[in-house]
Formats: sequence, structure tokens, C-alpha cells
Amino acid sequence: MDKSLVCATSLGSCARSCRVPDIKACQRWRVTPLSFKKGLQVRRFYLVIPLTYVLASASASASASASASASASDVVKEADEIIVVTANREAQPLSRVGQSITVITAEQIARRQSNTVIDLLRDVPGVTFARNGGVGGVASIFIRGAESEQTVALIDGVKLNDPASPGGGFNFGNLLVGNIERIEVLRGSQSVLWGSQAIGGVINMITTTPTEQLRVNARAEGGYRGTAQVVANVSGKAGPVSASVGGGYLRSDNISAFSEARGGIERDGYRNYGANAKLNLAIADSLSVDLRGFYSFGTANIDGFAPPSFAFGDTRELGTTRELVGYAGVNAALFDGRLRNRFGYAITDTRRRNTDFRPAAVDTFTGNGRNERLEYQGVFDIAKGWQANFGAEREVSRFDTISFGGPITRGRAQIDSVYGQIVATPFAGLTLTAGLRRDQHDRFGGATTFGGSGVWTPNQGATTIRASYSEGFKAPSLFQLQSSFGNQLLRPERSQGYDVGVTQRLLDGRIEMSATWFARNSSDLINFISCPRPLTGICTNRRSGTFDNVARANAQGVELTLLVRPVDSLTVTGNYSFIDSTNQTVSAANFGRRLPRRPGQSINISGDYRWDFGLETGATITHIGRSFDNAANTTRLEGYVLADIRAAVDVTPRISVYGRIENLFDEQYETVFRFGTNRRSAFAGVRMRY
Repeated sequence: MDKSLVCATSLGSCARSCRVPDIKACQRWRVTPLSFKKGLQVRRFYLVIPLTYVLASASASASASASASASASDVVKEADEIIVVTANREAQPLSRVGQSITVITAEQIARRQSNTVIDLLRDVPGVTFARNGGVGGVASIFIRGAESEQTVALIDGVKLNDPASPGGGFNFGNLLVGNIERIEVLRGSQSVLWGSQAIGGVINMITTTPTEQLRVNARAEGGYRGTAQVVANVSGKAGPVSASVGGGYLRSDNISAFSEARGGIERDGYRNYGANAKLNLAIADSLSVDLRGFYSFGTANIDGFAPPSFAFGDTRELGTTRELVGYAGVNAALFDGRLRNRFGYAITDTRRRNTDFRPAAVDTFTGNGRNERLEYQGVFDIAKGWQANFGAEREVSRFDTISFGGPITRGRAQIDSVYGQIVATPFAGLTLTAGLRRDQHDRFGGATTFGGSGVWTPNQGATTIRASYSEGFKAPSLFQLQSSFGNQLLRPERSQGYDVGVTQRLLDGRIEMSATWFARNSSDLINFISCPRPLTGICTNRRSGTFDNVARANAQGVELTLLVRPVDSLTVTGNYSFIDSTNQTVSAANFGRRLPRRPGQSINISGDYRWDFGLETGATITHIGRSFDNAANTTRLEGYVLADIRAAVDVTPRISVYGRIENLFDEQYETVFRFGTNRRSAFAGVRMRY
């Protein structure tokens, strides 16, 4: 009988709605089956994220999110399998994935109503964040206690990390939800498939995909502090061409970046313009072309250290960030679809500028980072249950920066990579994965990483056991290598990580519990060091200091999740994370102290209910434990509790209204010392779908 598969992107490829008889055929187009229609009955899956997200499915007709640290609630039969794409860079059923992964679906994003990606990520087990002020402030994500620049950030499968930033990381502060419809968070070192920087994990954000029929989605909202936002997206297909195009705008008077509780009085406003586009051209049944683009331009008032006292406080400084991402690729399937090939070119161009308007406009910083990648990836179905994934990449990074009108600093580096991975299911219920990668950097030489994982269910999904060993590396950033403080003798940072988890489903999936233990050892971490006189060795001509591989760190902890669905209309989820991340540099004064801005504990509890008359209501409570703002652990950041409530109702089949209150009890807290955070805020909006 004919099945109509509704598909979403794999690694950001333009998706298509395809009428094919099985999942494997759909995988030729790198798409993810989410549901199928059989006769007149529609079977929808609950993609459940065990306790991770404050917003789980509120009804039996809605999908929720998924976690690979635990099988999703309705994954019992092969036909109902959840598909994830980031773990193996290829659409794979969750039952064949041994790593810890969390998926936030489009339904959950809409239900949560958040404007920023960081507000969605903060509820993921093992993930914490820090932000300099309100929306638009510089924001860092820490996965399982790793440094923020040790996370690979992707948009539609294209790397976002900025080569011009000191550590080569990505600033999440400028990233709005906009038309992002799916987020996958892969936890643990993942350099075998994702290369440099994948020590903490990988975050892949996928924008709205092309659809078979014309579809229009739009929303507008407003609220506290002069906040207003509009977002729209149009998708459809005409002949062999399918496309999805959208854009958005957000403005907010915002809060003072310098905490109002410490004397900040001015509001540091924020503006952002964004656009997204995907186009797929089906040349033949086995040949297609993908084009993707993403654009973001944000302006934010920032606070800092103004003369003459140079004490931290309100300033008239303005920061702008422009991010441009592009991808062009060809997908070709051979041997009746058993060998799937992807050839691609990707570019990320990030431009930042800070301008101080007191007393006259002066540029205090400009930075341009550019990353270009040539990629080949092949996936070969060796036999039933056996698959090989292999590829080659060339990445060229460039940067230039100027501070306070000084001399320009430029740098360039190239890294060539090959990798291979085998995914094998020797018998039903057991899948083993092993992979190897070799990177050759034109500065420090080579790095080899290995990873392996296994997943086993002895009782058709009621109990699932997962375990993995993974290695990661991070190449020195261009600033660390080639700036005036640079050291071209730097080696890559390295990590070895482990995790073991078990998931138990009860009462036909109405109760789901999971527990995961993890540990990671990191070595050769790069720190800035002072240079005493005489200036010899790596300190030669480095009067102010330089960078060196002098640090070690350790992180370990547990992630506990729970999902309860007593009736189809009510879902309650929760998660608890304990992360002990410490400095293990034996010779350092801070040996044994906690890494800065890494809360040791976090708890998230969420409930959503759909009333018989169509109203959806939900609430989330988040507790973040205390942390320290500095490596010496002398400046404490107190823990805090946030409560959010939300509601939405359809007023017509195509129009709904919604509203939320964030920080209901007006908690005053800091994630970065002296920087403010949003107090109680209310927002309301309308959504339209066609």
C-alpha cells in the first residue's frame, strides 16, 4: 500500500515530501521521515525529549522532542522509529544511535514561544549558558562543562564558528529562533565526524524545509520593553524545484547590559534582521542540487569600561554583527540508491564592529572571519544492517582584526581531513558504531581521533542501554596562532570522553525514565600566559604574554530525565543535571577549582495540558545552581529559580493567538558578574498558517 512520507531535512538539505515505499528510498534525498499516512488514518509520532524540554507534547496529535540518551516514548515498532541526522551525518533511526542526543521539534519550538535559541537550549540536559545582558548580548553555551568554543555550531549543517573570535567559537547571542524548525544537540566529543572544536558537542539548527504544497507561516508579537517581532516563511514546489524562503525582524529597547541592580540606568536596545532560504532542484530520481542561505544582522548597545575611570558601567558603545552562510551541493545516488554521494561547498562570513560614540564616533574593534569548506561525503549500504559513512574535507579559515585604530592583524590556516565510520547491526536490538578521522593542519601537523558506541535493547525498546567512547580535538584559533600574542608552536587541544546510559519505558510509554553518566578528560588546553623577563623561548617578542598548551580539565556528571503522560492531553517532563567540571592543571594556582560559569546543578520541570475546547496551557520551572565567575573561584554567581507560564488557542483553523510570562516571580540573577538579566516580562502574539 502506498505510503506518503512527510520529510524534514537531514543536515540541512532541502527536504521534499516524497511518495516512496520505505525509509531507505527517502534517505537517498537525505530526508527524515516523520510520519506516514496509511489509507485515511494518519499515524503521528511522539518525539519525546526525556525531561529535557519544558515543553513536551500536550496531546496525542502533537509530536514532542527526542533524546538519544533515552529512546523516545513511542519507539517500539520499526515503523514508528525516530530519525536523527547529526549523530552520524546521515538520517539514522534512534535505535541505531549510541551517543547522547536531544532533538527539539517544530511543535515544541512553537509551544515554548521563545525568541532566542539560547532560551531553548538552556533546558537541555548537560547544557548551561552565560549571557552579557539581555537579548543580543554575547552568549556562550557550555555542553557538559566544556569551554564554549569547544562546541561546533551548525545552521543547516554548515559550520558557524567565527575564525576572528579569540577562541574561534560562536556567539549564540545574535541567533534568534526565527524560522528554525528543528534543533539537534549532540553531547560528548564528536570529532570523528565533525572535526575541530567538537570536544563538548555539536548543535545543529535546521531552518524551515521546502514542502510539497504551498505553505505560508507567519507570526507577530509584542511585549515588554518595546519588544516587537515579525517572522514569515513561504515554502512549496513547482515542477522539479522545491523551495523555502523566509525572513524576520526583532526590535527591543531591552535592559541595561550593566546590571540595573548595580547601578545601570540606560537601556541597551537591540535590533536584528534575518533571512533564510533553501532551494532543491531534482534533476533526476537519483540526482539533485541543493542551495541554502542564512543571513543575520544585529545591532546591540553594549556596556564596558569607559574613560577616565575605566570602571565597568554604562557606555554609548554599539556593536554590530553580520553573519552570512551559504551552501551549494550536489547529491547523487548510485547502485540503486545503495551509494549516496554529496559534494558541497560551504562558506561562513562573519563581520563584527564595535563603535564608541562618546565623545565622537570611534571604532574600537573590527573583526572579519571567513571559513570556506569543500566537502565530499559518501554513504554506502554494505548489506542489511551494515552501513559505511566516509568523506573528505578541506577547510580554509581567514581573519583580520583591528583594535582602537591600531595595526591590522591577519591570519590564515588550512586543514585537510578524511574520515570513515561503520554502523553495524549484527542482530536485532544491537547496533555498534566505530569511526576514525585524520586531520592535517598546515601549522601544527596532524591529529587522529577515534570514536565508538553501542546501543542495545533486549526487549524491543522497553529497555535501552547506550554507551560510547569518543575523542575530540580543537585546532588552535587563528588569533592564538597568528596575532601579536600568537604562538605558532601550539598543539591542538585534545579530549577523551565516555558515557553510559539506560532508559526504561513503562505502561506502553506513558512513563519513561533515563539516567546517563558521563566523563571527559581534556589535555593540552590553550591558556594565555604572562611572559617574565628575559623574553626567551615562546615569549620572544611577546612582552604582554602569549598562548601555550599548559592546561588540563576534567568533567563528569549525570543526566537524569523523566517523562509522565497520565492522559493524552497532559505531559509532564523533567530533567536533572549534575556537572563537576574542574581545573586539573597540576602546576596552576587554580588546580582543583571549578571552571568558571559552569553551574554544578540544574533542574527543569515542565507541564503542558490541552483542554477539550482547544486551549493549550503550560508552565516551566528552572533551577540553576550557583557557580563562579572567575577561575580563582573568588566571585560567586548565586543560583536562581525561573518560572514561565504560557497559553495558546486556535481562533480559526488557520489563526491562533498566544501569550507568555517569563520570569513570573521577578527573580533577580546574573549569569555573568555585573551583567543584567531580564526581569518579569509579558508577551502576546498571533500566528497564521496557510
